[in-house]
Amino acid sequence: MATRVLDSWALMALFMDQTGAEQVENILIRAEAGKDRLLLSAVNWGEIYYSIHRAVSKEAAEAKSRDIAAMPIQIMPINDDLELVRQAAIFKATKRMAYADCFAAALAKLNNAELITGDEEFREVSGEIKVHWLR
Repeated sequence: MATRVLDSWALMALFMDQTGAEQVENILIRAEAGKDRLLLSAVNWGEIYYSIHRAVSKEAAEAKSRDIAAMPIQIMPINDDLELVRQAAIFKATKRMAYADCFAAALAKLNNAELITGDEEFREVSGEIKVHWLR
């Protein structure tokens, strides 16, 4: 079973039926069948929530948070050991990336996982982590 990390870009593409939505659907189907383990950083969950809240409404953000909860995705919290935060901070200090994106990249690196995204910003770390580009 492969471990894969979803960037917020991937789920937003699914929710907004944008480029890559069909690929994300297929990834979710594989996870539901037990073929892949999907992870999402709590920081990226928050990024999805605030983006939908800002663009649509709080009610829409709540609805999408319930949708995510029903998906075969494990939300990864920030633990007391701060390993995830440390790796995200290293990426932020050394790469030109948004801080929330650094959490997705850090989660992928620490779990030796493939990152699922269409966000070109992740080219910054494509030499350090495996990236599955949604097109």
